[in-house]
This record gives sequence, C-alpha cells and structure tokens, in this order.
Amino acid sequence: METFSKITSLVNDAIYTYLLIPLLIGIGIYFTIKIKGGQFRNIDHAVRLITSKPTDEGAISPFKAFTISAASHIGTGNIVGVSTAITIGGPGAVFWMWITALIGGASSFIENTLGQIFKEKNPDGTFKGGPAYYMDKTLNIRALSVIFSLIVCIVYGFMFNAMQSNTIASGLDTSLGLSSVVSAVIVIILAGFVIFGGVRRIADITALLVPVMAIAYMLLVLYILITNISKVPHMFGLIFREAFSLKASLGGLIGSAVVNGVRRGLFSNEAGMGAVPNASAVADVSHPAKTGLIQALGVYLDTILVCSATAFVVIMAGEEVYGNPAYRGLGITQAAMATEVGPWAQHFLTVCVFLFALSSIIGNYYYGENNLNYLDWGKESITIYRLLVLAFVFMGAVGDFSIVWDTGDVFMGIMAMINLITLVIIGKVAIASYYDYTKQLQAGLDPVFDPDDIPELAPYRDQVTAWPGKKERN
Repeated sequence: METFSKITSLVNDAIYTYLLIPLLIGIGIYFTIKIKGGQFRNIDHAVRLITSKPTDEGAISPFKAFTISAASHIGTGNIVGVSTAITIGGPGAVFWMWITALIGGASSFIENTLGQIFKEKNPDGTFKGGPAYYMDKTLNIRALSVIFSLIVCIVYGFMFNAMQSNTIASGLDTSLGLSSVVSAVIVIILAGFVIFGGVRRIADITALLVPVMAIAYMLLVLYILITNISKVPHMFGLIFREAFSLKASLGGLIGSAVVNGVRRGLFSNEAGMGAVPNASAVADVSHPAKTGLIQALGVYLDTILVCSATAFVVIMAGEEVYGNPAYRGLGITQAAMATEVGPWAQHFLTVCVFLFALSSIIGNYYYGENNLNYLDWGKESITIYRLLVLAFVFMGAVGDFSIVWDTGDVFMGIMAMINLITLVIIGKVAIASYYDYTKQLQAGLDPVFDPDDIPELAPYRDQVTAWPGKKERN
C-alpha cells in the first residue's frame, strides 16, 4: 500500500506540474485575450445576474444553480488547502492564487457557456448538461464523453465525498469528542435527505446552506482583520514581497505549492476542470453567456474572497503557526484562529468545516448524478448510485481514505485535461456567444439567445435542442 501511495504521488506531481497547470494557465490566458478580459470587466453585471429570475417559474433559477456548483467547490479546500499552500510556498503563494483566479475566470466562462448552449430539457421542465454533453455533440467521440462521465461519477460521488466525510469526522472528534461512527450516521442522514429529494431539493438546500456558511465564515475573518488592523499592512507586504522570492516562486508557480495548493486550495474553484458546468447547466436563463459570467464571478467569490479569508488569518498568526511542523492541514487554520480570537474559534471552525464539507458532499453527488443521467442507465441506476455514495460517505468517516484522495486526484487531472482540450477545439462557440451577448447588452436589451445568430454554431446546430431558433419560434 505504501508503494502504491508513492506511485500515485509521483504520477500526481507529473500530471499537475508538467501537464495540467501549464494547460490551465495557458488556456486561461488565451481565453482572457479572446474575450478581452470580459470575465472581470463584467463583475458588477454578473452580481446583478445572479439574482435574476428564471424564464420559467417552475425552473431552477441562476442563483440556485450557482449555489449547487458553489456547494461543491467551496469546501474544505478553502480552509485546509490554502493553509497547506502557505506552509509550503510561503505567503507569496497567495499572490499567485489571485493571479490564477483572475485568469481562470475566462476558462470558467467558456466551459459554463458551452454547458448552457448544449444542455437538454428534462420531461419535468428542468435541464441537464455539462462537458459530457458538449463533448458528445461536437466531437462525435462518444467513448471520450463516456470516460469523462464515469470519472466524474466515481471521483466526485465516491472518492472526494469519502474525503469530505473523513474531514467532518476528524473535526467533530477533535472538537466534540464524537466517534467516527456517530459522525458518519449524522452525515448520512443529512446528505441522504437531500440527495434523495432530487435536483430541486438539492437546489433549495444549497441555496440556503451556501450563503449561511460563507457569510458566517467571512464575518469571523472580518472580525479578526478589524481587531488586528495593525497587522494588515505587514500581512499584505509579506504577500507581495514573497510573491517574487525564490521560495514563493517555486512554491506558487512550478513547485510543491502548486502541486498541493492548486489541488487543495488555489484551484478550489475548479475553473476549466469540467466539474462546474454539470451544475450550472440546470439554470434557466435567456442567454448562455449569463451563466458563463455568473460562474466566472463564482471563481472570484471562491478564491479571492473565501480562500483569501483563510490566508489572511493564517499569515497574521505568523510563521510560528504556519511554519510549525506540529500543525498540519486543518490544524494550521485552527491554531491560527485560536491565536487571534481564543480557543472557542476551534469549535466555530468545526461548524464551518462541517457545513463546508456537507455542502460539498451534496454538490459532488449532483455532479455524479448528472453524468449518470448522461449515461442513461435507467432510473434504478440513480437509486443504486445514491446508496453507493452514502456507503462511501460512511466508509470515509470511519476509515483512512488518504490514498483514495491521491488516486482521485490522478483521475481528476485526466478529466480536466480532456475538458481543456475540448475547450480549445470548440471554445470559439462560447466566444461568439459572448460577443452576441455584449452586443445586445450595449443596445439596451435583455439579451436573448438565438443559435441561428451564431455562425460558429452552424456545424452543431442540430445538436442545440434547448434553445429555439427563429424557425421554432415562428
């Protein structure tokens, strides 16, 4: 088992350092240029879009679709991953986290816009879509989209959910002394109630859970910043000064901090990885670019807001905390908060971790269900999948699943590379949709998508079934 762990670790380093990270950054820069920085030039507009109403009252709103995706990627990586990145790469790694997020917003826009364009309508009026759908409809290589779907089902539904429940059990044991079995039962009951309710219940619960957990966490961090205001200038000085030091450069760009920080924190937003479109495609909007801009905003809320909140607390606590080998992962953030506001912060953080991890379990499950729907193995397969997900949640809480996490990272890296290459091939469709959207917006209109107005979409026009063109409307 130890040998297998070393092998997966080496494979992870190779995939992320030499393949995935250059691809993510390079493709992000390419799309940023193509849409002229539209992902951050339209932030104020995206904020307004996130509260817009669906075109059909019975459909899932953009806000609820956003919270499903946010539930998955705003998780323990925002707390544990960022602390680890700072420990390895120093405070300067945070600067590169911000740069990566700014660039990644463009990739997020492209993949989520494509997810909307090629989505399909369900009999109950809701939608389904994601990378498997736009791969199948444009590349005509079904085997590729099937492989992608299977990876999502296994990695997110089983492996990553086992790790989330493991984090919950660890936190409840440390803070409240609860046994792992009791923790597992609590999580199974809560998660089971949500996921057996279908996509509408998932959307309703995440719409409540995500804002509450994020606001509570941010309020505590804001309190820490205000009560330690004298440390803030020094903190920012460290971030910018060490961003260009040898330690931070190696840790934040090409070394261990990227391998660890990107996987656990810096890419917690999953921009370009092919995960978020599985959730964002369910939104009912008048134009696909609306969802693209909303999810680009999600990158910034996740990384520049929530991840930065953790980073600020850890850095202000000092190197005696984040540089102390006695602290690891969650323990770093716990020690940092205890240093700033007292021991009670450990219990508060346990509650935050519980909510973050529980929401991730729900969001991760939906990614899997969406891809299982694409595979179309029958209604019984959904029930079996739900039971298997809960089984892995239980096993994750009571066992050591660190080796599963490493294996999951390997498969997620493969999944991301498949998606990124697909984006390069068909990304021009999303780029054209962006300019169609902004043209209508500048004309003072509430943009409405007509696939017949997008020349780049012509080769795939028959595959666009959820968006009526002029002929269908007439």
